[in-house]
This record gives sequence, C-alpha cells and structure tokens, in this order.
Amino acid sequence: MSSFALRPLAIAPSILASDFSKLGEEVRAVDTAGCDWIHLDVMDGHFVPNISYGPDVIKAMRPHTKKIFDAHLMIAPCDPYLEAFAKAGCDHITVHAEAGPHLHRSLQAIRGLGKKAGVSLNPGTHPSAIEYVLDDIDLVLVMSVNPGFGGQAFIPSAIQKIRQIRAMIGDRPIDIEVDGGVSDKVAGELAAAGANAFVAGSAVFKGGTLEAYKANIAGIRNAAMSARGEVV
Repeated sequence: MSSFALRPLAIAPSILASDFSKLGEEVRAVDTAGCDWIHLDVMDGHFVPNISYGPDVIKAMRPHTKKIFDAHLMIAPCDPYLEAFAKAGCDHITVHAEAGPHLHRSLQAIRGLGKKAGVSLNPGTHPSAIEYVLDDIDLVLVMSVNPGFGGQAFIPSAIQKIRQIRAMIGDRPIDIEVDGGVSDKVAGELAAAGANAFVAGSAVFKGGTLEAYKANIAGIRNAAMSARGEVV
C-alpha cells in the first residue's frame, strides 16, 4: 500500500442487478445487509447501448434508505439533467469524461447543486483525462468493463490505471471507485492498487436473499480490508 491516507472503504451494490419488480424492497435489503452506498447506473441508449432508469425511479427509491445514493450517469449530454438527479436525491453525481466537451463545466454545475462530483473513465480512456480537474472532483470512477451492461468480465488493465490515478491524486480527499466485474476475487488487488469504493452488481445480488446479500457484501469487504492491512 502507498503512504497516502486511506479513504474509507465503501461497498456500493449496483441496483441494475436487482429485481426491478421490487426495487424498494431490494434497496432496503442491501441497506440491511451492510452496504455503504447505493450505486445507480443511469443509461440513455445513446452514450451506452442500453436504457435503464431516470430521476423519477431514483426519487421513488430514495425513501427506502438513508445510505448515500451514488449516481453514475452514462448519458450524453448530461448537463441538462443534473438538476433533476440532484432533486431526486442523489448524493454523488458522476459524469463520464467522454460524454461531453465541457467536463469542467459539468463538475462546476454538480458542485453548484450541493452534490459531490465524480468523473468516470471508460476502459480505453487514459487517466490524463482528469489531470486538470483533480481539484474539482470528489470521486473518480474507473470502469473495469465497457459501460452499458451488467455481468461482464473484469478488464485487468484497470488495476494499473487505479495505481496511476492514486499517484495523481496525492493527498487530495478523492474516492477511487471501480465498477465492472468486481467480486471478492478481485477486490483485494483493486484495494492494494488504491481503490476504496467497490461497485458490485451480480456479485452482491446473486442468491436473491438478505442472507446471501450479507455474505456477498462481507466477502468483498473482507478481501479489500485484508489487502489494506486492516483487521477483518
């Protein structure tokens, strides 16, 4: 591990992998099962080849938990919709570096709405894309699959990218989140590289019961804690 101060660990189940016929119940279940954040994958069928849900669905989920709503906007353009997601109850709003020509402006708008601002990087995007906005972000989301669908295999090059971003950030209080193919099998290596927030969809929701969710979340957390030298 590096000498930088460790950011708090966060396990963020992706609602995309839940049973959409009972969203409120699923949100309550992963809350009870010990998650830290709720990850909300918003897809527009344009920036990514899939359509998920929008602000109204998030607003309907909001009363079911007090946990952080971590919204990942895979939409372009994103700026016209930032206020709607803020009003729906999102705490973090993450936009893609590749989704528009004015990343700095988008980040200013998110912070102007009183929310934490994040930038997501696709697997083929170099970390230098965030070099000039490091003082304007609270979170970097490294995609370890190509965005658009759940259940994809982890792309190993994400590990080196996380190391590079960790070095770029220095002592800034920025979370490094990773999304795509995350499970207890790779969480340790990701944590050792510098990631502290872990999005997991199928790896959390497999089993379909509260007991399964508890075990799945604990497995990812324990792998990450061990790699960070923390007592499990």
